Order: sequence, then C-alpha cells, then structure tokens
Amino acid sequence: MVPKKPSSSNATSSQPESFEAASAELEKIVVAMEAGQMSLEASLLAYQRGAELLQYCQDKLQNAQQQVRVLEAGKLKNFTRSDSDES
Repeated sequence: MVPKKPSSSNATSSQPESFEAASAELEKIVVAMEAGQMSLEASLLAYQRGAELLQYCQDKLQNAQQQVRVLEAGKLKNFTRSDSDES
C-alpha cells in the first residue's frame, strides 16, 4: 500500500491568486496530461485540480459578465455612437 501525500494534495487545492493564474495553471495541466507521461494517480489528481480551476475560472467569468450587465443597465448603456455621427 502506497501512503498518500497530504501536503502535496493540500497545496494543489489552494485557491488561485487570479483568473490569469488559474488559466495558466490549467493550461500547464492540459499540456502535462496531453504528454501522456503521468501515472494514473497523478492523472486523476491533475484532472481533479483542472476541474477545480475550470470552475474557478467559470465563476470569475460569470461574475465579470454580471458586473458588465449592471454597468450596461446604468450610464454606460447610453454611451453608444451612431453611424450618423461620423458624417
């Protein structure tokens, strides 16, 4: 029986610093998994971490979309320029 490494799994499950950091980490995971050099256990851990990062990124994007909707409903909605202004 192989003992689990609790310190490494806790470190990989940490919250990303930002959307960009999560996206970069997710890209590294995809590249490593596509290389096909990971053990089954490492692949499963990488897949789990990738799913966590994907959810984090989706949540951040949804939050940003909601903020844009709020802004568009306010002052920024009337900031469109018509084609006739360029004549």
